[in-house]
Amino acid sequence: MVAHMMSSLDGRSLLEGWNLDYAADLYESTAASFDADGWICGRATMQEISGGSEYRRGLATGPVLRADHFVERNAHQYAISIDPQGRVSWKSNTTLESHVIEVLTEQVTDDYLAYLQSIGISYVFGGKSELDLDKVVKTLAAELGLKKLIVEGGSHVSGSFVNAGLVDEVSVLILPLVDGRREHPSSFEVAMDEWQAPAHLKLVSFEKVDHDGVWLRYKKA
Repeated sequence: MVAHMMSSLDGRSLLEGWNLDYAADLYESTAASFDADGWICGRATMQEISGGSEYRRGLATGPVLRADHFVERNAHQYAISIDPQGRVSWKSNTTLESHVIEVLTEQVTDDYLAYLQSIGISYVFGGKSELDLDKVVKTLAAELGLKKLIVEGGSHVSGSFVNAGLVDEVSVLILPLVDGRREHPSSFEVAMDEWQAPAHLKLVSFEKVDHDGVWLRYKKA
């Protein structure tokens, strides 16, 4: 698994206020080079991508079984949404040419599961109230044969996968600016009560890219 992030020189990862019209394209072009089977983002990022505001409620006519649900097993690529409570309002089961898979806890509502089924979205359960990311990755590998995944943010999702020891490679695209806003998250964030240990890495490549950016790639030491 690869964690691919983009940051300022001081490690901030929110693009808001950067005023760099090339940033998103540069990030996506470097991410595409990994040729991953699926890409992973957190709820906030996926909500932006989905373009929806509210999901349709009232579809559940009774309790919905908490069992993994796969609609598409042969997609070219998968968009994996880390959404424990079930809040992302998808308009369809495809985004950016990828079939959507929601990663949920069993605390999700029956209405949300019925809504996902109504628009053909796949979903998997990662735990009763907390996500076991290792379990999720193993389920995706066993059920769909996904061998290479790329985590693309936000910072808490990326930090969680690194903290769980599931990331083999860390890739950071550094752009030529200093953000300086301490309220903005770094590329990898983990709550103190969840932190396990530092992730020690070994530099495997560095490259100057367009617009005076630098692309660093590290693997587990």
